Amino acid sequence: MNNNLKLTWDLESIFPGGSSSSEFQTFLETLEKDLLQLKADINAAAAPKNLDETKSFDVIISMMESCISRISEGSGFVSCLQAQNQSDTKAVQLSGRITNLHALFSTITTQFDDILGRTDDDTWKAWMEREELRPISFVMNESRDHAREKLSPELESLALDLAVDGYHGWGDHYDTIVSQVKIPFEKDGETVQLSAGQAHNKLHDADKKVRDDMFAKWKEAWADKADYCSDTLNHLGGFRLKLYERRGWNDVLKEPLSICRMSKQTLDAMWGVIQDNKEMLLKYMERKAKLLGVDRLNWVDVDAPLGKSSSKVSYQEAAETIVEQFRKFSPQMADFAEMAFDKSWIEAEDRSGKRPGGFCTSLSVSKATRIFMTFSGTPSNVSTLAHELGHGYHQHVMNDLPVFNQNYAMNVAETASTLAEMIVADAMVKKATNEEEKLALLEDKIQRSVAFYMNIHARFLFETRFYEKRKKGLLTAEELNELMEEAQKEAYCNALSEYEPTFWCSKLHFYITGVPFYNFPYTFGYMFSTGIYAQALKEGGSFAEKYDALLQDTGAMTVEELAKKHLNADLTGRDFWQSASDLLKQDVEDFLSMTENLA
Repeated sequence: MNNNLKLTWDLESIFPGGSSSSEFQTFLETLEKDLLQLKADINAAAAPKNLDETKSFDVIISMMESCISRISEGSGFVSCLQAQNQSDTKAVQLSGRITNLHALFSTITTQFDDILGRTDDDTWKAWMEREELRPISFVMNESRDHAREKLSPELESLALDLAVDGYHGWGDHYDTIVSQVKIPFEKDGETVQLSAGQAHNKLHDADKKVRDDMFAKWKEAWADKADYCSDTLNHLGGFRLKLYERRGWNDVLKEPLSICRMSKQTLDAMWGVIQDNKEMLLKYMERKAKLLGVDRLNWVDVDAPLGKSSSKVSYQEAAETIVEQFRKFSPQMADFAEMAFDKSWIEAEDRSGKRPGGFCTSLSVSKATRIFMTFSGTPSNVSTLAHELGHGYHQHVMNDLPVFNQNYAMNVAETASTLAEMIVADAMVKKATNEEEKLALLEDKIQRSVAFYMNIHARFLFETRFYEKRKKGLLTAEELNELMEEAQKEAYCNALSEYEPTFWCSKLHFYITGVPFYNFPYTFGYMFSTGIYAQALKEGGSFAEKYDALLQDTGAMTVEELAKKHLNADLTGRDFWQSASDLLKQDVEDFLSMTENLA
């Protein structure tokens, strides 16, 4: 690995010139032209009546795959431009163009899926048995089923067109709100204005005074934007609910569960086991409060570091640690991470003007990824870096599959990323050179469990209840605050001394228009990856190949089928989820044992 890694990413190798790239303009123009031709071809097509007629769709399917890849490339590039500089107005304009192309392709997909839905069963069966179609038959069957549950193609297309400046427009508006958030922070006797992303890092500072001071300013800053955020969230929710109503869908979880290719029975089984196993985390939180010298933890104390690991880790050290630990699990995963660092696929610089949070975006044409985060040297930052590299590796092993089979859902995407986090965290705990270091790393690992068991659960409870109340009308910022605090108290079992009522404002995930309920898939990914990790520990080095095979199937199976095939597990029952929870229990027991004489 390069011994002098860059903290900024390389976007020039994708399209030179950034948001002013003439090459990218040509790329978009060609893509739009091809999309319009594809739309005309599908409009002129009719549902095949026999096997021979299905062959005329081979060219259409091939062009659809090409357009999917290019939309992914363009969307990924623009998301990178916007994230690295929130003041890049040209990037905002490009985002609008990408949104229009997405909408156009969605209309095309709607028309194509309608043809699939109108194909008679005998012809359909013969079509799917053709050698060329068999590899993508799962996705084709899924598309056909979905088409039969939606409105007519004309109405679906109208809704998609209106969503560009309506639904997606509100999502874009949230980015504008976030870009205006500036939070003052005292540094070396001077007051500097931090972006939301920089300020968020201060909420995890080892110094309680820094945490508490920033928490007060953080809540004040978001309270100032709360009316704008409530308008945005209300209209996003209202659009979804009205569209669901027109389709005849009564359950707001129908779409997110369908997108995640999982059943309500699986979701209920997972949350049930989590609820029954929260008691162990409450014991951990009580002990942590004593170690921090407080009666009860407040919202920002939950993520506060303990021990030596609060010292800063350089980006170079983080990269070397991640590659080293990945290699113990999978040489292929380590090689991928090393390539990502050496080729400058990662934007990690801690500077103002960046968007908060972290993400990994796939560039399907380039067969590459780009990772975005703000690295300030905390253990949490190392975890985020490993997490996003896990996403990147997932896409990497799927690059040579049919494009249709590369569309894996968020819950299994979060499986790969969370497993990558777990590999690094577990290995670092085991190789710690002294008890203090081991305790700090173990505690950091347990913190993530609290996030998936409690923080994500609070988001799920909030969003579920928000939609129920939104059916009756708009909610005020004050009502949203109450709803959020109520959800947090329930999810954290009333264990905290102070909560974060404006969390619904600051959390990007509530405003993402591409995927509704951007919450429970995280916990699914954590629990599912924990179960996978348990099996990997039993099988040793031979499991890496099996893991790659599992990842490659994530775009062509339900999660229940995936677990059955690769893990011989039943996700609709409690046993698999409990086995995953037992690993967490061991971590907590180790923590309590190590801190018995320290509190």
